Amino acid sequence: MNGLRHVAGASGPPPGPYDADVVILALDRVAETVAAIASVLAQDGVSRHLFIVDQGSRPQNLDCLARVIAGRDDATLVSLGTNRGVPGGRNAGSALGCGRVIVGLDNDAEFADRTTLARAVKALDAAPNVSALGFRILDAATGSDDRSSWGYPLALLPRAGEAFDTVTFVGAGHAIRRAAWEQAGGYDERLFFCWEEYDFCLRAIEHGWRVCYRGDIVVHHKLSAERRVGWSGERWFRFVRNRLYIERKWGASRLSLMPRMAGYFVKGARNGHVGPTLRAIFAAAASLDHAPRPRSNATRDYLQRNDLAYRGPIRRRLRQEVLGFLPGSAPSAIFSDPRVSYVSTHGGYSKSRI
Repeated sequence: MNGLRHVAGASGPPPGPYDADVVILALDRVAETVAAIASVLAQDGVSRHLFIVDQGSRPQNLDCLARVIAGRDDATLVSLGTNRGVPGGRNAGSALGCGRVIVGLDNDAEFADRTTLARAVKALDAAPNVSALGFRILDAATGSDDRSSWGYPLALLPRAGEAFDTVTFVGAGHAIRRAAWEQAGGYDERLFFCWEEYDFCLRAIEHGWRVCYRGDIVVHHKLSAERRVGWSGERWFRFVRNRLYIERKWGASRLSLMPRMAGYFVKGARNGHVGPTLRAIFAAAASLDHAPRPRSNATRDYLQRNDLAYRGPIRRRLRQEVLGFLPGSAPSAIFSDPRVSYVSTHGGYSKSRI
């Protein structure tokens, strides 16, 4: 792959079949990344290879990661030299391996125990029509569910410890069947960050795959309070642009998107991001470089059954998904109010789903 450089560890995956490739994206944050690496290397009961994809860490931090895996035959550190976004980094790491399962772990997350990876592989093996699993994401500091990483309808939050079909997963901890990954075409690198998991899942669902959440497969997520609530105009721009771009990919007309655009404009204005919202609306149409593909009736039924059915009437959705503040845009008291929408800040998926 262009720009990819081997830094340390094994030159590639092991010969012959094995269970899983684990991909960690790195960009500084060395202490957290080293802990994530140790969590992967401690996994028992599964054959696996770890790929750490560095996307532009400072030289001293890249050297530190290299020392951690120096001489190992079960881990590989590569460098892209620059930040190619979440989709670009995950595509690069996934392409290096050949395990039948691809597991993604954020570099500020750790597996809950030494059997987490084995249980994820076993869960996919037991459900041959499932393309991907979303793991339960717990706050490492409190042990409670990480609300900033709940990427599903709020009505399902009481079922966080259960399993259910869904339309996406949260990138902090997940597993993808490689056969489904290849059939769906991996991540769309035009997204850079925000909505890339949802976009992938839509293509997998269109191919007849299911997507599942598994509350019994857990990762612990470490994220500082200031990173959880920091929403810039640029982040909001990508959030809006990417969501509209995905709808355009699936054949939505500009007219049919007007209610969604209006909702984004209201939410953007309410949070001081009028300019980025308008830029995003125009950029979404310009990003499309191929003919749209309408969703099949089977996909529409799947989305209705496993997502829209849990979102409630329009009045509730307006209150929760349009009129809510973005983290960092209003007094902190609003974040304790379950009626207020909130949005993931680590790059993968919006909790407001407008």
